[in-house]
This record gives sequence, structure tokens and C-alpha cells, in this order.
Amino acid sequence: MKTEDAPVLIVMLTKNDHTVKNASDIFELCKDTSAQYWGFKEEGIPYDEMKKLFAYMKECGKTTALEVVAYTQEECLKGAETAIDCKCDILMGTVFYDSVNELCKKHNIRYMPFVGDVSERPSILNGEIENIVSEAAECIRKGACGVDLLSYRYTGDPFTLSKSLVENTPAPVCIAGSVDSQEKLREIKEIKPWAFTIGGAFFDGVFGDSFPEQIEFVSAYIKR
Repeated sequence: MKTEDAPVLIVMLTKNDHTVKNASDIFELCKDTSAQYWGFKEEGIPYDEMKKLFAYMKECGKTTALEVVAYTQEECLKGAETAIDCKCDILMGTVFYDSVNELCKKHNIRYMPFVGDVSERPSILNGEIENIVSEAAECIRKGACGVDLLSYRYTGDPFTLSKSLVENTPAPVCIAGSVDSQEKLREIKEIKPWAFTIGGAFFDGVFGDSFPEQIEFVSAYIKR
């Protein structure tokens, strides 16, 4: 996975950790924006609709990601199988399990698991920074492509956590969840992760009036 000059925006068609019902309509409206990476969650729309939307994203030349909010091995494996069935490029989320990792390797899917003590839905993140950094290193050592960090769902200091993880993880880090202000975008520019996700904030109109306008604003801001 290439490290870009500026953090990559992954547009998530989600709100409160669920895919929005009109995800297909939103993507149709925004497919010609500069956003290359698109994704959504494993819950919120019917399975057949998920497959159809991911297939259409691929037809449009997009890089696709499924983010799975699951914690048991059974649920996480199911999420991986969904990503495989939908021919996604990246599986984000899940708790790291060797079985999920091996399944992703077998099907050439980039695996970026959650790190830290993640729970609930919408998810929250607990844990000591040192332990989260160590867990990320272990995931990478075992073959994960990178890690999914819920920085702004962290119950501690998100900036210190994010900076420590990015500086000490020799693999892509995606900052995911609750990126909903220009101040957080400024922090992301300073931290320089590989990528970050925005979902709910776009639906709340935090960065502009229309969905396409917000995507272009954030894309331009992060590159300035």
C-alpha cells in the first residue's frame, strides 16, 4: 500500500457505525469527485445491495473498503467473508484474529484491524497508549497490512495516541471515526497517517452544504 504525500481520505457512507440507507444514491452523486477510496460498514443495508454497490464502485475505478465493527472471532470471520464476497480491496476493523488474517492473505485483501480495547457500537476505544502501540506492532509482525485506529473515539488523549502510533508503526495507519472538525483535520495533517475516514460529519454537513462540496473541501484542505 503506497504511502501518499498527504493523508488519503476514505469516504465512508455511514453514520453511527451503520451504512446509510441511501448509500447508493450518495455515491452516484459523488462518484466524479476526487475521492478515490470509498467504503461502508457491514450493517445497515441488505447484503445484495452491498455487493451491487461495491461492484459499481469498482466499475467506477474506486478503491473499496469494508469496515467491520465486530469483536468475536465468528463475527470477524463473517465480516472477512463478506469483504471477499464483495471483492473489496481492504478489510478494516474487526479484532485481530490469525484466522481472519489468513483468510485475507488467501484472497489478497489488505487487512487493517482495530487496535486497542474496542467495544460497543458506535465503537469506543480504551487502553494505554504503550499497549496499543505494541499491539499494532504485533499485528504488523503477523502480516496485517496496517491498522485501523479509532483516534477520536479514544477515552484518553487522541492526539498523543495517534502521533505515537504513527511514529512507531512501520505500516499504514488509518485514523477512523468522528473526524468532524477542521481542528481534527489540522491534527491529521500534523500526524500524517496513511489515511483517515469521514462518514457521519459529511451527512451532518460539517464541511459544507453539499456532499460533493464537502469531499472536495476536505481533499483540498488536507493537501494544502
